Amino acid sequence: ATLATLCLGTPISLLPGTALMHLLRIQEITHVTLPPTALAVLPREALPALQTIIVAGESCSAELAAAWSQNRRFFNAYGPTESTVCATVYECQEAIQGIPIGRPIANSQIYLLDDEGQPVPIGVSGELHIGGVGLARGYLNRPELTAQKFISNPFNHSKFKVQSSKLYRTGDLAQYLPDGNIEFLGRIDHQVKVRGFRVELGEIEAALLQHPGISKVVVLVWEDHPDDKRIVAYLVFNQEHVSNIDQLQTFLTEKLPNYMIPSAFVVLDTIPLMPNGKVDRDTLPSPEGRPQLEETYVMPQTEAERIIAAVWQDLLKLEKVGINDNFFSMGGHSLLLVRAQTKLNEVLNKEISIIELFKYPTIKELAQYLTYKDDFGKTQKFHSKRIHDRASRQKEAIKKQRLRQQGRKANG
Repeated sequence: ATLATLCLGTPISLLPGTALMHLLRIQEITHVTLPPTALAVLPREALPALQTIIVAGESCSAELAAAWSQNRRFFNAYGPTESTVCATVYECQEAIQGIPIGRPIANSQIYLLDDEGQPVPIGVSGELHIGGVGLARGYLNRPELTAQKFISNPFNHSKFKVQSSKLYRTGDLAQYLPDGNIEFLGRIDHQVKVRGFRVELGEIEAALLQHPGISKVVVLVWEDHPDDKRIVAYLVFNQEHVSNIDQLQTFLTEKLPNYMIPSAFVVLDTIPLMPNGKVDRDTLPSPEGRPQLEETYVMPQTEAERIIAAVWQDLLKLEKVGINDNFFSMGGHSLLLVRAQTKLNEVLNKEISIIELFKYPTIKELAQYLTYKDDFGKTQKFHSKRIHDRASRQKEAIKKQRLRQQGRKANG
C-alpha cells in the first residue's frame, strides 16, 4: 500500500487561482481532485510535485485536459452524490474531442437503459443507471423521491440482497462507445452542472415567478467558451409591478443558494415561441447589455477606472460597466473574480489579493483603494528613507565623535 498525507486548506487558500496554486506548491500536493472550472483558472505554472489530476463534477474540455496532462496522469471522473460521488473514471492518455467518462470503478455497475428499461446497444443513447455497494439508501424524509429515483435492479440475480440490488436513475443521457467506454451526452431534464454545482433550472424559474413583478420567465445556461458556464434569466415584467435587477437579486437570495442566482438578467417584451407553443430558445438574445440596475450608470473617469472597467467588461461579457456597479450584481462570481485578479495584476503590474477584490467590489472603490495603497506605499518608502538617512548620519556622527575622543586621549 502507498501512504500519503491528506492536506486541508482554509476557505481562502482553496480559492481557485493564485491562492490554490500557492497551496499546491507549498504543500507539494501530489494528487488533487478539482472541478474543471477551478482548474481552468489556475495559472499555467510548473507544479513538479503534482503527479495526478482528477477532474469531476462537470464536463471537461479536451483543451483543458491537454493543457494539464503533460508529464502527469489525468483522469476524468463521473458520479453523483447518490453513488458516494464517483462511479466511473477515464484516464486521458491522448488528445481527443469529447472526453469519455470511462468505465465503472470497482464494486459499481453502470446500465444504459431505454424508456422500457432495456439495455441499449452501442452508439444508442439511454438513461444512465448506477448500481453497486456505493449507493445511498435514499433521500432523508423524502420517500416519494426515493421510490422514484432508487428502483429495483432487474439485472441482479444474487441471493445476497444488499444495496447493490437497487439502481439509481441519474437522469443523465449516455451512450457506449465501440471501445466500451461511456460518453456523457447531457440531461434528460433541465438539470445542469454550473461550476460543479447541480442546478435545476425549473427551480430558478419557479422562484422568479413568485415575484409579483414578473409575468413570464425562461432560465437557461450560456457557455461563452469551454469551462465557463453562466445562468441567464430571460424576463417579461408585469407592467403593474416593474422591478429592477437589484430587487430581483435580493428577492432570490432569500429563496435560493448563491450558486443558483442567475449571473445575468435579460428583460424582454415577450418570450419567443415556436409554432408548437414551446419556447424558441435558439432565438433568445445573448446577455451582453448592462442589466437594469438601481444604480445609475457612471462612466469611468480616471485611467485606473478605465483599465478596471475594460477588464470587467471583457470578463462579464458586457458592453459597458459603471464605476458604481457591483461586480457580483453585474453577474460576477468567485471564479470570475479570480480571472479578474490575474488580469488586473498583469495589466496594472500590481499584486492585488483576492481578499481586496472581495472587499472593494466596485470600480470606484477598487481604484480609490489602489491609488491610496500606492500613495501610502510611496509615503512609507519616503519616511523609511528619511529614517534610514537620519540613522546613517547619527551613526556617522557618533563614529566621528569617538575618533575625536580617541585622538584627545592619545595626545594627552
